[in-house]
Amino acid sequence: MTACGDSNTLRKSDSQAAKMDMIRETHFDNIGSLKVGKVRDIYVQPERLILVATDRHSSFDRIIAHIPDKGAVLNLSSAFWFRQTADIVPNHVIAVPDPNITVARRVTPLAVEAVVRGYLTGTTSTAIWTRYQNGERDFGGLTLPGGLQKNSKLSHPIFDPTTKEDAHDRTLSIEALVAEGFIAADLLTKVRDTALALFARGQQIAAQHGLILVDTKYEFGVDKDGTLLLIDEIHTPDSSRYWQAASYAARLAAGEEPDYFDKEFLRLWFRDHCDPYKDAVLPEAPAELVTELSRRYIALYQQLTGEAFVLDRSVPPLERMAQALKPFEH
Repeated sequence: MTACGDSNTLRKSDSQAAKMDMIRETHFDNIGSLKVGKVRDIYVQPERLILVATDRHSSFDRIIAHIPDKGAVLNLSSAFWFRQTADIVPNHVIAVPDPNITVARRVTPLAVEAVVRGYLTGTTSTAIWTRYQNGERDFGGLTLPGGLQKNSKLSHPIFDPTTKEDAHDRTLSIEALVAEGFIAADLLTKVRDTALALFARGQQIAAQHGLILVDTKYEFGVDKDGTLLLIDEIHTPDSSRYWQAASYAARLAAGEEPDYFDKEFLRLWFRDHCDPYKDAVLPEAPAELVTELSRRYIALYQQLTGEAFVLDRSVPPLERMAQALKPFEH
C-alpha cells in the first residue's frame, strides 16, 4: 500500500495513546443544541456554530471505523487553508480554540457545491473521467478531444458544480443550476471565480510541498448582508484529491496510477468481509489498518502544511475540549 510521505510516522507510544483517546462522540453542556453529522458534532447557537471534528470514519453511508487523530487532522488542515486563503474570500471561522474545534459564524449555505477539477480522473458516477468514458466532452466551458489518457492534466482547471440535495447530488451546467432555481446567476459567477482562485492558491502551495492538488470541492454561504463566505472545510484529505508530484510524470507515462493519499484500502476490507450496505452490525476494522490510516492522515498533513502534528495528550481529549469551549458557553 502506498502512503503519502515516507517519514513523520507515529511513534508506537503516540499511536497507543491516540487509540485510547479516540473521539467517538461528544455531549458538551451549555454550548448549544447538538446536531450529529457523519463526522462532526455541530452545536448550534443563535449566531455561531461549534464544529467538533470527531474521529468517526464514514463510508457506505454509515460509520465504519474510528481513526485516531483523524478529526484533529481535518480540523487543523482546514484551519491552515482558511488562513492561507483569507485574502481571496472571507470565511466563517471565528476561532479555533482546540485542534478538534472550530467556532464559526452562522450563515445561509448555498445549495451548490463548487467542485473544481484539474485532472481527468475519478471513479464515481459524477467524476470527470467516468463521464468522459461515457462520451461526455464538454466540462465547465472546456471541450475535451477524444483519446485522452486517464489522470492527464487538463489545459486549465474547470468549475464543475453539483447540487446539494437530500436525495443525491447532481452535476448540472451553470445554466441549469440557474434555471432550476438553485442559485442566482450573478452569485454563481462569483462562486465560480472564487472557487477557481482558491484552487489556484491550493495548487501553488501544494506544489511547494511536493504535492499536486488534483480536485476538490468548496462550500459557500452568505451572511445577512449578502456577503459570500467560504464555509465547511477546505483542501482537507477528505474533500480533496492529492498526488505526489515527484513520481507523477513517470507513472503517467507507464500507465500507472499516481502515488496518492489512499484511504480506499479500509473501505475495500469492509466490502470483502461483510455487506456494509445491508449488515446491521459490521465487523471491527483490523487494528493495523486503523493505525495505518491514522498514520497516512498525519503524514499528509505534515507534508502539506510543513507543520508538525502535535496534540496535548496530558489530559483526555474530551476534558481538553471542554476547557477550550468555556468561553463559548451561552
